[in-house]
Amino acid sequence: MPLPSHLERLARECEVTPFKSSGPGGQKKNKTESSVRVRHLPSGIVRIATESRSQARNRALALERVWEEIRRRARRPKPRRATRPHAGAVEKRLTAKRRAAERKRARRQAAEE
Repeated sequence: MPLPSHLERLARECEVTPFKSSGPGGQKKNKTESSVRVRHLPSGIVRIATESRSQARNRALALERVWEEIRRRARRPKPRRATRPHAGAVEKRLTAKRRAAERKRARRQAAEE
């Protein structure tokens, strides 16, 4: 199964290690080294794939996961702009606080009597 060109380039920068995985799958999974661990050497990102019984398919899946993680880390977060609440929101909050304080004051006076 040929890899897409971007994954072929990525594979040259990676250390691909096949291994025997555990879990459901029986004798076939226990005897063959079909699971793949891919380590991107420049960044140290490690991803594994154990879904398929095909080592080639698992290699492609693991490389795709490394590619996605590299792209995710390269993405710049959108800068946040400082905002202020508008005058109506401030007034509404202060009114609610005054109402709550009045309610508490009324409770205090009732308890003292």
